[in-house]
Amino acid sequence: MSTRSGKQEKQGRQLGLVLKGYPRISETFIANEIRLLEELGFNIHIISMRKPRESFTHDCVKRIRAKVSYLPEHLYRNLPRFLYHNILQYLRDPKRYRAGLKLMRERLRDTSSPKATVRHLLQAGYLVHKFLPRTDIGHLHAHFAHSPTSVAQFASLLSGLNFSFTAHAKDIYTQLPERVAQKMARAAFVVTCTQYNRRCLETIAADHGFADKTVACVYHGIDLTLFSANGRQPGTEPPYSLLTVARFVPKKGLTTIIDALEALAADGVAFTWTLVGDGEMKGALQKRLEASPIKDRVVLAGTLAHHDVLELYEKADCFVLGCRIATNGDRDGIPNVVAEAMAMGVPVAATTVSGIPELVEHESTGLLCNPEDPGALAANLRRLLTDAELRARIIPAARAKVEEVFDNTKEIRELARIYRTYAHVGEGLDFNIPLSPHPEDPCELDESTGAASEATGGGAHEQPSA
Repeated sequence: MSTRSGKQEKQGRQLGLVLKGYPRISETFIANEIRLLEELGFNIHIISMRKPRESFTHDCVKRIRAKVSYLPEHLYRNLPRFLYHNILQYLRDPKRYRAGLKLMRERLRDTSSPKATVRHLLQAGYLVHKFLPRTDIGHLHAHFAHSPTSVAQFASLLSGLNFSFTAHAKDIYTQLPERVAQKMARAAFVVTCTQYNRRCLETIAADHGFADKTVACVYHGIDLTLFSANGRQPGTEPPYSLLTVARFVPKKGLTTIIDALEALAADGVAFTWTLVGDGEMKGALQKRLEASPIKDRVVLAGTLAHHDVLELYEKADCFVLGCRIATNGDRDGIPNVVAEAMAMGVPVAATTVSGIPELVEHESTGLLCNPEDPGALAANLRRLLTDAELRARIIPAARAKVEEVFDNTKEIRELARIYRTYAHVGEGLDFNIPLSPHPEDPCELDESTGAASEATGGGAHEQPSA
């Protein structure tokens, strides 16, 4: 583990991360990012908009040293506390606070959730008055372009600190482009996790008159030491083993997979399908499968620990995901489970949605089809299961592609350079030092697995108080 250089220690500049909640079982990629940045020597202070809602978390969180300050979450029950700190902040710097009030009024004109807008300003005032003077934060960075960025934006106005944000997927596509543009215009820079997202954000910026805004693409990446093809051979025999790991939500296209598998079964292909996950569509999926001719071939595994998912990868002949764009605009970026399957030597059949083609290249590192096309998905599955020559070509190419673009130790160094260049934090650090993969303690869980090991969160937690 490296230590910060004297230059960094003297500056005492921390990176303030504004998160919706911390720790969150579905956001292990953020925890891993924080952990790796700390290994590079970054001094981080986490500002969480709410306390943990799960009773457990991943072990990787225990290795994070950052102090955590929790903002009051509920508006009415915390109103006296909010007013106390916001009035004092107004008296401390009325000009900046009036700028925050002006932005709040502008946002109230076109928002469907005025209560949330008011709360975001009050949370920012609380952050700036109560927490900020007790830290060395020199830059604020929010994860997700919706509420955390709203708080960071208000806090920037109230404090004079620059802010930036990482946009992921749903947070980009389920809010109006005008709202995203407003945040981008004020941000020092923007990070996102796919080239697809980057192009979308750059288009929004250009359409609103600031085409020169820095929008950087940094993939989340996975810890490649956790995943190995183990000399997997291309040959397969029926009954084939198919695997899907996904949250049970519309954007995952699970009904498209069911339709495709019914077509395979009708053509006489013998298989079993293991579906790992849980979610809001569980009841509807169970009902659909009960009436399906493939119901006896399906294993609903529920949520599993990561080591159990690794065992399923080792047994799988093919990984299938039917991602689609939901009616509200929500869509995936690049699901980590796709990268994990490729790294494990499991051929992937997926769709062309969003950033997936950046990793799964059709006919090279996997097979793709248009979303909501079960016939094409079934045809791709048949090829991946029965064409040994295709499998022999795709399996090593897929692993090589993941190593090229989805190695988290490479991606974190790129993110570190972005923070140093545009946020002026991390100056004087050596970004070429070795990083600890911790293979004995896997924590590369995609949000879709729902898996977790029972553990308590790490870091010093600061409770909200007047």
